[in-house]
Amino acid sequence: MTDLVDLMPGSLLVLAPLAISLLTAVAVFLIPEGGVRSRSTVNLGAAVAKLGLIALMVPVVVGGARPEWRTALLPGIDFVLRIEPLSLLFAGLSSLLWLLTTVYAIGYLEDRPHRSRFFGFFALCVTATVGIAFSGNLVTFLLFYELLTLVTYPLVVHNGTAAARRSGRLYMLYTLGGGLSLLTGIVWLSALVGDVEFTPGGVEAVGALATDSPATAVAIFALMVAGLGVKAALFPLHGWLPRAMVAPAPVSALLHAVAVVKAGVFGLVRVIDDVYGVAVASALGVLTPLLVLASFTVLYGSVRALFQDDLKKRLAYSTVSQVSYITLGITLVTAVGTAGGLAHLVHQGLMKITLFFCAGLFAEVLGIKTVSALAGLGRRMPWTCAAFTVGAFGMIGVPPVAGFISKWELGLGALDSENQWVIWVLVASAVLNSAYFLPPVVAMWFRRAEESHEGSPGVPDRRRRRRLEAPAALLAPAVITAGLSLAVGIVAAAPYAPLAMATFIARGVFP
Repeated sequence: MTDLVDLMPGSLLVLAPLAISLLTAVAVFLIPEGGVRSRSTVNLGAAVAKLGLIALMVPVVVGGARPEWRTALLPGIDFVLRIEPLSLLFAGLSSLLWLLTTVYAIGYLEDRPHRSRFFGFFALCVTATVGIAFSGNLVTFLLFYELLTLVTYPLVVHNGTAAARRSGRLYMLYTLGGGLSLLTGIVWLSALVGDVEFTPGGVEAVGALATDSPATAVAIFALMVAGLGVKAALFPLHGWLPRAMVAPAPVSALLHAVAVVKAGVFGLVRVIDDVYGVAVASALGVLTPLLVLASFTVLYGSVRALFQDDLKKRLAYSTVSQVSYITLGITLVTAVGTAGGLAHLVHQGLMKITLFFCAGLFAEVLGIKTVSALAGLGRRMPWTCAAFTVGAFGMIGVPPVAGFISKWELGLGALDSENQWVIWVLVASAVLNSAYFLPPVVAMWFRRAEESHEGSPGVPDRRRRRRLEAPAALLAPAVITAGLSLAVGIVAAAPYAPLAMATFIARGVFP
């Protein structure tokens, strides 16, 4: 596998995935609206190429290579792109789900207007996500983090309705406010210690600042966490997320599983593990408050989800809860807890995108958008309901689905930490997860529909008149991600599986 490095120098290895996504966006914007075949070919070809490239990098980077590209950006500050295990974990998730979401979106947007605009910004969104993953220092991270805000806005308001525009304004208000807080923290820290390059275990100069001026170090930490907490949907900064559910289903899937919320929580991992370092952050006393906030958000999101009849809103509040498991894991200050949190970054993505794919299928095929209307759907759409069931069981933590693996690791991390009370948060959350995910699953499989699911208003006949229960382009991604949610749970200990990669990364944070 070292042949890959010989074949492609480190700088090209770093730039190639970014270039693929960026050039795809440019090409798609130039394709006329009627060029369906050309647009689909470009989108799918690029997604397959990037996923293949990322897959080839895994053994190379795990073997010790750290491909890098840098150039001067500001006096004393470089623009740095670097590939290391944590960045590959995030980029791998992004690349895999880009491919599947593209297939889903092609089917979802069939015959709808503005597809070139949609897929162009979609590719830009993936470009920003890979840039966030490959960022080698805080300033580079900030640039891609803000780019992600700007390029996701057109996707949130894509439908062009009054509700979409209101949600888009709220989204920008939250995310730009968070970005300002993050910018202030990064500028302040860079002014004091210079360029802050991500370093497993923490940056030495930041540790010295924490020793010499702990109040300043705490204030900067609070600014950066507040900024990242918006996209990570930490309470009380989560308000934009349920409102963004007016976006098309592929966008919802992207926001919740791949891009925005994951960018926020990925940034928290970077600040805690690779800027301050767990030991320094713990000594400053900033991790326990964040652990308490994450624990509260886990329970708050679950309670709010319990009372939502709108299926996408129920899933949105579930995201508020489930993403905070990652923050909870990295603030336990144990290697096992960190590994559990990082593994959940991937596991939650696979399970949540499955659920949003299914929600989109119910809405597109039968016009069903509420939990109370799901009764009897298991007979009409068995594959979709089976995929939804796998995703729901994973969110609850039922073995052998992926969610069980990461929650098991988080439980061990809690028992191994000084905050063993977290185990009761995990238990309470599992009970709440069961309370809001089991009713729709039971209704699908064991209750009769009060009225026929066919003939719902607003559903084109072309969606119903198919030999399969749903269009293959919509159904296949949901079934595949459900299968992957099962597979990564069953082979969790295999080399290069998400848990194995997360454990490898955690060992670097806790040498």
